[in-house]
Amino acid sequence: MSTFGEQEIPDLSGKTFVITGANCGIGYEAALVLSRKGAEVTLACRSVEKGLAAADTLKAASPGAKVSVGKLDLSDLASVQSFAREFHRDHDHLDGLINNAGVMALPRTLTADGFEMQLGTNHLGHFALTGLLLDLLASAQSSRVVTVSSQAHRMGRIRFDDLMGERRYDPWGAYGQSKLANLLFTLELSKRLAQKRPHVKAIACHPGYAATDLQRRGPEASKSKLMGMFMAASNALFAQTAVKGALPTLRAATDPAADNGDYFGPRGPFESFGAPVKVTGNAASQDAATAGRLWDVSEELTGVRYEL
Repeated sequence: MSTFGEQEIPDLSGKTFVITGANCGIGYEAALVLSRKGAEVTLACRSVEKGLAAADTLKAASPGAKVSVGKLDLSDLASVQSFAREFHRDHDHLDGLINNAGVMALPRTLTADGFEMQLGTNHLGHFALTGLLLDLLASAQSSRVVTVSSQAHRMGRIRFDDLMGERRYDPWGAYGQSKLANLLFTLELSKRLAQKRPHVKAIACHPGYAATDLQRRGPEASKSKLMGMFMAASNALFAQTAVKGALPTLRAATDPAADNGDYFGPRGPFESFGAPVKVTGNAASQDAATAGRLWDVSEELTGVRYEL
């Protein structure tokens, strides 16, 4: 399929989705489209206040939308566990988990559990969340785990000897590591699901270059006005909208032809913009041995063991 838009998405009435970081940007745009198609969507947000404001905006844009808000701070495993418990209380199945939330190019800071913030939020938090919701995903007739990566995975390396950047830290290197981890997680999860839970699919995607709040947060955290100005100008000149940036996510989550282990991104030059199509990550993102090792380390760090 060389084009993909909302018109290609089937009716989703009766389906349930969780989208992390859905109060703005790509997550919000994906939630809007899924709700318009009839799905029940939970906006899993660190700030409940911002989540509720986003839900109000979404309902105004899509009257009758079934939208709820759950508190989820991926940088705190206690919050991840609390969200999972509350979601279990209100639901008996889950059709789609979209691991969308992320932070980018931050100065070195630590999560509540002592992990480097970017790896802890972008990978370990989502690893734990997926594991804790896996039984609900398995209870659906067919379901998907969609994990949003980035072209920045190409500059990443899984530094097992210094995962948390204690000896050497570079904000962009750490971001690349976390986005590579997203693809390695999908690689290993897709293999394990194929063996034990074939009706659950693990699929990855990336938005290309899309203008979202993600580009603002790094400069704000580092108090770099120059970097903030550069990001704002780059967004204005080169980035596609968050609406278009959400299309790879939506295709990964809803395309009936999407298969376990697929990876979607824009078809344009350098995969920066354009209609979502199947793409291929770099060689490091397809390294089965690294994926398996990262899985074991992630289980140890989070304490979450998958029931597969």
